[in-house]
Amino acid sequence: MNLTEVLKSQLNLNEVIKSQYLAALEMLKQAVTQCPAEMWDDAAYENRFWHVAYHALFYVHLYLQPTEADFVPWEKHKKAASSLSTWGDKETAVNTPYTPAEVLEYLALVQQVVLSIVDKLDMHGESGFSWLPFNKLELQFYNIRHIQHHAGELYERLNTHEGTEVDWVGLWPDYLR
Repeated sequence: MNLTEVLKSQLNLNEVIKSQYLAALEMLKQAVTQCPAEMWDDAAYENRFWHVAYHALFYVHLYLQPTEADFVPWEKHKKAASSLSTWGDKETAVNTPYTPAEVLEYLALVQQVVLSIVDKLDMHGESGFSWLPFNKLELQFYNIRHIQHHAGELYERLNTHEGTEVDWVGLWPDYLR
């Protein structure tokens, strides 16, 4: 394989990664937009709907960075909101939930980060995070699976509570055309 072919295959790989990030984020967006007001901060769930959505976005945003040191949190970030494990801790609890509009605002920012940073990442380099012992390419798959895990969790809540069906997004069509 010559240099041109290597660069072309790398470009195609990056395009696929961006498409799958954007498709997964679109699925999370559908869950947020279809969430009824009474479910958004429902205490019946240990991790509230908004908290799960925010958590997923926070980690996408974080893990898209070259390293932990490069990460600059969203301007409206509340430290306790990033981790699901802090919800019950009264000292770090988030007393005011993000609104759906705020979560969608953050989601739009994360979509832009996907488009601006994936091409700059060294997919063969280390993950950039000491607790993730694999390379940057595997981190992208890990990160996309994390979005889907939480989107699926929220889809299940919507379906159980309201019978709401949310569409599957297989790839990001606007991006690939």
